[in-house]
Amino acid sequence: MKATGVVRVRMHGRTLLPLLLAVCAMSLPAMAGLGGDLNSVQGDAAHMKAAVKIEQREAYAVHTIATKNNTTVVREYVSPDGHVFGVAWGGPFMPNLSKVLGTYLQQFTTAMQEDHAKHPGRHPVSISQPGLVVQSMGKVRGYYGRAYVPEMLPQGVQPEEVR
Repeated sequence: MKATGVVRVRMHGRTLLPLLLAVCAMSLPAMAGLGGDLNSVQGDAAHMKAAVKIEQREAYAVHTIATKNNTTVVREYVSPDGHVFGVAWGGPFMPNLSKVLGTYLQQFTTAMQEDHAKHPGRHPVSISQPGLVVQSMGKVRGYYGRAYVPEMLPQGVQPEEVR
């Protein structure tokens, strides 16, 4: 057998989920969690050593946090009452889901466990429940996703706007 210097590890879907969640929890720096307040956005930018660009829209503001070289971009959607109702991300790393999802992390984790029990293996994440929607996809060096709380969307704002 020829040695190639590559180690391959095969994992069963049930074993992969806790590993995936652990890796995600350690990846990107902290983000404002869903339901968090406006004050957390500036803290996130400082933690990422990134600049914040604020775009005021009719019913909400989008706080775009981008690293110096724009490889990682996180958009936090803030309602007029100052709460983060949605978060979207894109870049070479998965965000720290415990920070992104905040108090919704447990609901997401439970939904992911149920999903993997029904559909083992790797596939894009699509969780749509009362109180939480999370969609995420990607592969190494290219992760994209979004999460929002339907009940927190400002009046007139469509879910498609969180992207």
